Amino acid sequence: MSNLPPDRLATDPPFTNVGLDVFGPWFVSYRRTRGSVNQNKRWAVIFTCLSIRAVHIEVINSLDTSSFINAFRRFLAIRGPVKTIRSDRGTNFVSACKELKIPSNLDNLALQSYLKENGCTWTFNPPHASHFGGLWERMIGLARRILDSMFFKLKTTKLTDDVLITFMAEVAAIINARPLVPVSSDSSDPFILTPATLLTQKVIPLQAPAGHFTASDIYRHQWRQVQHLSNVFWDKWKKEFLPTLQPRRKWQSNQLNVSLGSVVVLKDSQVPRNEWPLGLITQVFPSKDDRVRKVEVKVAKADGSKMLVRPISEIVVLVPS
Repeated sequence: MSNLPPDRLATDPPFTNVGLDVFGPWFVSYRRTRGSVNQNKRWAVIFTCLSIRAVHIEVINSLDTSSFINAFRRFLAIRGPVKTIRSDRGTNFVSACKELKIPSNLDNLALQSYLKENGCTWTFNPPHASHFGGLWERMIGLARRILDSMFFKLKTTKLTDDVLITFMAEVAAIINARPLVPVSSDSSDPFILTPATLLTQKVIPLQAPAGHFTASDIYRHQWRQVQHLSNVFWDKWKKEFLPTLQPRRKWQSNQLNVSLGSVVVLKDSQVPRNEWPLGLITQVFPSKDDRVRKVEVKVAKADGSKMLVRPISEIVVLVPS
């Protein structure tokens, strides 16, 4: 496991360096007709600060580039400009990067010239390498699992755009109220460091509205629906996420770097193992600590050869160079 990248340790203001991804969808009621309710899908874009681990959630109407750019502009209007963006290679992300004219690691020459101007850069993870974005994938996985189980259990079709947007804001507030460091057992030191504390500079946490909210509130006023859903999310967050806040250690042993000319097998979960394609390492991408974690592989296909970028976790070395 490599050292933390510089943007994880930067002392810049919150949300200067962010990782982002899209999760969902959920169904919302957008028009009522006689005897039925028309529904549409909604997704959410989660922005995670790489330094203080705070999150910001924006709801979008579709997965196209235009909807994402609008959500990205709303995020910038609230949180301010960013220097570094990290994400996977989603087509909407790549298209947005090109339309906004943000240099990425897909174009090294443009990136070098843009860096001289201290602008914003967009770094894409290699394909099939979700662990490269573990910082924000962790938050997405937990939030998605809790939200999906909530909506499946509630079996409600009463969600509207207004309810979903307000509910996502409550979800972000709950996630940002989690402790960042071990809580002191000293009764004279009740201070708990959270992302919300660093964002708002307020020690007192956000209090829930007064009142008792039950499942029957799903069918009442919309603001009571939001508060009941928030209580359900908090209950699952407290039982499923907080107990997992413990050290996890992996990838501690050193291995030989993959070298040029090595013959490898590409892992592919979609095909049987005997049909995994053979490939030849044509290029390696060493990190700043000289460890190779990403390679370019030449694979022979029936219609010709193809160049693929893969993380080393997706290859098996058969014959070293």
